[in-house]
Amino acid sequence: QVQLVESGGGLVQAGDSLRLSCAASGLTFRINTAAWFRQVPGKEREWLAAIRWWGVASSDYADSVKGRFTISRDNAKNTLHLQMNSLKPEDTAVYYCAADRRSGDVRDDYDYWGQGTQVTVSS
Repeated sequence: QVQLVESGGGLVQAGDSLRLSCAASGLTFRINTAAWFRQVPGKEREWLAAIRWWGVASSDYADSVKGRFTISRDNAKNTLHLQMNSLKPEDTAVYYCAADRRSGDVRDDYDYWGQGTQVTVSS
């Protein structure tokens, strides 16, 4: 199994930046793709960004965050990051990291999930 633990959430003002981290442990060799999602109560979970876990760090983003959010990884520390800039009140949500054994364009049905971290952006 793979365990994921997010950190870095909090309360910020509109326009601020925040960096989320996700520490992976366990059978991390199983991971081929890692991603960030968010969810607002009453709404469907939204895929935000994904990154290839090994080799070239190719990544992809949802249109809603492209240009503002950056996904990155540190394989030596088994850590995934999400740098969020120019935050807006509509970015308020619980943010989850996820990992999957599949490669390629994986946007749902991830194998492993963190517990989530709350991000609140005030106007």
